[in-house]
Amino acid sequence: MAVEWKTLPPLSALRAFQAVADSGGYAQAARKLNVTHAAVAQQVRALESHLGVALVVREGRGMALTAEGADLARALTDGFATIQTGIEALREGGASRPVRITLTPSFATQWLMPRLKEFWDLHPDIALSLHPDARVADLRRDGMDLGLRYGNGDWPGVDARFLASGRMAVAGAPELMEGRDSLSAAEMQDMEWILTRDWPEQENYLKSLGLRPGELSRTEFNSEDLSLAAARQGLGLVVESHALIEDDVDAGRLVLVRDSREVLPAYFVVTPPGPQRAATKAFVKWLFAAA
Repeated sequence: MAVEWKTLPPLSALRAFQAVADSGGYAQAARKLNVTHAAVAQQVRALESHLGVALVVREGRGMALTAEGADLARALTDGFATIQTGIEALREGGASRPVRITLTPSFATQWLMPRLKEFWDLHPDIALSLHPDARVADLRRDGMDLGLRYGNGDWPGVDARFLASGRMAVAGAPELMEGRDSLSAAEMQDMEWILTRDWPEQENYLKSLGLRPGELSRTEFNSEDLSLAAARQGLGLVVESHALIEDDVDAGRLVLVRDSREVLPAYFVVTPPGPQRAATKAFVKWLFAAA
């Protein structure tokens, strides 16, 4: 049955009357609701005026419910109990449900996974559900708590906060570099490359370095993960977001050849507007500490 909201009395008046009926008096109800005696009495009188019936009558030094008041009190007790049960079920379910995260496969593999042990050491009770996907997910439609997106941070309908620079860089394995830590444009043009197929940003970055992308000796893969794996084996230079190769550079698996030093594009923590669960807040807080 559809609720006729326009005909219902104010919720505050219904809550005040239910508290009076449940506790047996205005003073007791006022203490329960943390308001004044006069405020409770005013709400009950307003409810009686709205309904056109008496709900409470004086009885000696106390008060009693009329027959109509007793009927309404029973209905309200059942109704508020149902609401409370539903809210508690949501809270319990929300507390135990994993934090659902949409992110690109490369960011999951290269940036997040190497750091996750730190998160679980701090929060062993929080479960995570990672959903690697190259496409941009609709957070609400797909039931995601947050996203880790690559771009300029100007997506409509979501809150986006800067996490890590996504600036482009060129890197190569130490054996490929043969002791060098930098290369000229001419040297790079003559070398083997491991590149990712259908990535316009990559091609534009190569052009910005003074290279001719169409004339490079290149092996292409469908994903950044495969390109990076091949680059670590010394099969060619690779173009990648700096944030995704910094662990490889720090560990000596790759040598940084060129770094764009641009702030954008970048990786952003993206959340739908509105309140977040405690588990989601804890994960987001950790993300920024880990960046």
